[in-house]
Amino acid sequence: MSILGTRVVRTEDPRLLAQGGVYTDDLRLPELDGAARITFTRSPIAHARITGIDTGAALASPGVVAVLTAADLDDVPAGGGRPTTEPLLATDRVRYVGEAVAIVVTEQGYQGEDAAELVSVDYDPLPAVGGLRRRAGRRHPAVRRDRLQRDPHRRRAGPAGYVRRLRGRGPAHIPQSAARATAARGPGRRGPLGGRPADPVDEYPERQLARDALAAAVGLDAAAVRVVAPDVGGGFGAKIAVDRDTIIVAWAAKHLGRPVRWVETRNENLLGMVHGRAQRHTITIGGNRDGRILAYHLDIVQDSGAYPRGATFLPGLTQLMASGVYDLPYCGSAFRSVLTSTMPIGAYRGAGRPEATAAIERAVDLFAAEIGMDPAEVRRRNVVAPEAFPYTTASGAVYDTGDYAAALDAVLSAAGYAGLRAEQAQRRDRGGPVQLGIGLASYVEITAGDGGGETSRVVVDATGAVTVYTGSSPHGQGHETAFAMLVTDQLGIPMDKITVIHGDTDQVPTGIGTFGSRSLQLGGTAVHQATLQVKDQAREVAAGMIEASEADLELDTATGTWQVRGDPDTALSWAEVAAQAGLAGLAADVEFRADSPTFPFGAHLAVVEVDTQTGKATLIRHVTVDDAGKVLNPVLAEGQRHGGIAQGAAQALLEEVRYDAEGNPLTSTLADYAAITATELPSFELLAMETPTSVNALGVKGIGEAGTIGATPAVHNAVIDAVAHLGVRHIDMPATPQRVWAAINDARGTA
Repeated sequence: MSILGTRVVRTEDPRLLAQGGVYTDDLRLPELDGAARITFTRSPIAHARITGIDTGAALASPGVVAVLTAADLDDVPAGGGRPTTEPLLATDRVRYVGEAVAIVVTEQGYQGEDAAELVSVDYDPLPAVGGLRRRAGRRHPAVRRDRLQRDPHRRRAGPAGYVRRLRGRGPAHIPQSAARATAARGPGRRGPLGGRPADPVDEYPERQLARDALAAAVGLDAAAVRVVAPDVGGGFGAKIAVDRDTIIVAWAAKHLGRPVRWVETRNENLLGMVHGRAQRHTITIGGNRDGRILAYHLDIVQDSGAYPRGATFLPGLTQLMASGVYDLPYCGSAFRSVLTSTMPIGAYRGAGRPEATAAIERAVDLFAAEIGMDPAEVRRRNVVAPEAFPYTTASGAVYDTGDYAAALDAVLSAAGYAGLRAEQAQRRDRGGPVQLGIGLASYVEITAGDGGGETSRVVVDATGAVTVYTGSSPHGQGHETAFAMLVTDQLGIPMDKITVIHGDTDQVPTGIGTFGSRSLQLGGTAVHQATLQVKDQAREVAAGMIEASEADLELDTATGTWQVRGDPDTALSWAEVAAQAGLAGLAADVEFRADSPTFPFGAHLAVVEVDTQTGKATLIRHVTVDDAGKVLNPVLAEGQRHGGIAQGAAQALLEEVRYDAEGNPLTSTLADYAAITATELPSFELLAMETPTSVNALGVKGIGEAGTIGATPAVHNAVIDAVAHLGVRHIDMPATPQRVWAAINDARGTA
């Protein structure tokens, strides 16, 4: 019996629960002995010229080793010099609150905060724009309207009998992973594996990716940099790129010739780590009264923040997935990316795909209301048929496999949809203050769409133990469990004899990393292929030892032994076979690249209660199908689904980064930024559905971001549905009590 598909508990958890994680600031290594501490001086102003920096008082403060500004970065590559190029430290001006202006290096961490406040920066304030409050395209001194990307194929929507148009917004969000931390050693210090004494930099960042980008940023050859990622504490996309703060730590170690450490405060995290989402949509949808959608158009304005980081590609992903699960005669889109005086925008769980789903799922509900048809029926009549796969969309995406109607019907049945609608009607007839809302979302997303591959090395040593080296470095997903299961399935070696190595560029010199829900389908397939190659090597060695034909040999995975088929007396253990293989042992290296990405899909149904007197919405049920192909381990898949649903619901109900008109952040602490907790969430009802893909041998697709993509529009639609009978047609996200209350009163004409 295969171990794949069974509920194997996470092998990572005993260490994490009993001992705790080992994060960057927990590292106590010889090469980090005596590390100085870095504290940043950050701009309190959203947009200003820097007319002077005086570091004298800070340098005289107790424990200060150095105070470094942009003028000291003379050995760092210039990076292009365009107006939109983001400097490591602000040079002639600052462009958002929280931008780093100087770093203070101290012997002890507690000395840095006071010293950083003594760095005197003279600012000449300039006009600022605190987000997409004004019509995009209006000229403003604080906004460089570089049209970073624009769709040249914008067309008018085709003819349709019933048309609805709506402008909506999706605010920026804070990923809220564990705070960032980085430690770096100076030149000549030998690392824990012996290292290379001449290496200029070893760095220990809590990042999803690092080495090559880090080396390029500080002007070093990649071979001269070693990166070790300890426990990361979550990433959610925000830790994909090597950010400026991490680069500065590496540069400081090189520049000062000594180890340094940096751990950000929660306030720094809320202000200084990339935000996500931040799109404004104008949607146009049209069709006939029989429920057929004939045309859909999506206009996107992407708030990039002060510098064009990830927001240069996010709208492209939104465009790619604009048509969602629907077979549309016409689907068009256009976008602009604009700059504002706010924190730059980057990837956040889903990265452009949740935005696409939120737009079209809201549009479908608008269309259903316009023609007076149940929104579930409109979806059923327009989804891509199962026999149409592989299906090519208007934007050029090629959906591999899917059964969108089956996913929708499964959710409707499990939730008791007809009964919910009946209860809703009864509440409306009674006219009580607490009304019921039912929201639907059918979604499809793209995973492993980056076009890269992943590496793996699998080694069986003379003791029969296995070491798996993978370029997919995890930050909470359960890679060690998943990859060990793949090896056990093929080799019959117990999981407790399998070690998974990741996140050290000396041990895994080539790899891409964990993002875009790519790890199992790329990294896992690489492990699977390397394991099969080791298995073939072992078969050849065992055949020679037994003096039998390879074709006559079998591997008994229940006992982990090689033997002539039907003759247990010839059994050889993995230890015996690996020892016979000699010094080279049994080892295989694989780099796997898929021919195309995969397209997971699903359906979500949310049930909310809305108090029409206060505007408060409460999520009371959430039923989902999240089909990611074959499920390797339901425990891991369900964990990803639970986390994603929670984040998606939070986006719909309460999370929002807010700035005033001058770019001053209004959500710079967790007292101001509303983070969801278990007390605001029901137990999610997760339905199983598996539609394998042929893109990889495992038949798997990504699951890490699915929950955020399906949950947000389902919960959002549910809130609006709860008050639709009062005349409310739309409420911008998040549907906070204030917004819901205002929408109700606007509809009643009493606001």
